[in-house]
Amino acid sequence: MLQKMKAFLKERDLCVLATCAGGKPHCSLMAYITDEAIETVFMATLRDTQKFKNLSDNPQVSFLVDDRGSEGRTRVETQALTVSGTFEPMEDPVERGAVLARMADKHPHLDGLLKHPEAEVLRIRLESFLLLRGALDAHFEKVR
Repeated sequence: MLQKMKAFLKERDLCVLATCAGGKPHCSLMAYITDEAIETVFMATLRDTQKFKNLSDNPQVSFLVDDRGSEGRTRVETQALTVSGTFEPMEDPVERGAVLARMADKHPHLDGLLKHPEAEVLRIRLESFLLLRGALDAHFEKVR
C-alpha cells in the first residue's frame, strides 16, 4: 500500500499545505515536486508569508493531495492522501539551485516566485500517509 500512496503523490503536483503556529492553523494552495524516493517534498514560498513564519515557529506540517477532477471519477470514488511531515530549512546553495531548477521545469507558471530574491525552498521530510478512498476506506502507512 505504501508504494501506491507514493505513486499517488508522485503523479500529482498540487496540494493544500497546513501549517500552525500559536494555535492558529493556516492553509495554502501549493505546487510541489518530490525526490526520487518519494520521501521528501519540495515547495517554494516567500520569506514574508504567513506559512513561512509558521514553519519557523512549528516545523510540523500536513498537506492534502486529492484526485478531484480526475477524468471519470465520481465523488464516491474520490481519493485523498493526507501527508504528515517536518519542515527542514535548505541551506546548501547547490541543492537549493537543483531543486529550484526542477521546480521551474515542472511548474513554469511559478517562474516569478522561483526567481524572486526572497524565495525559500521548503523541504518537507515525509513521515506518514493516510489514504482515504471514498468515505470509509482508510489506509495509514509510516514513510520510514
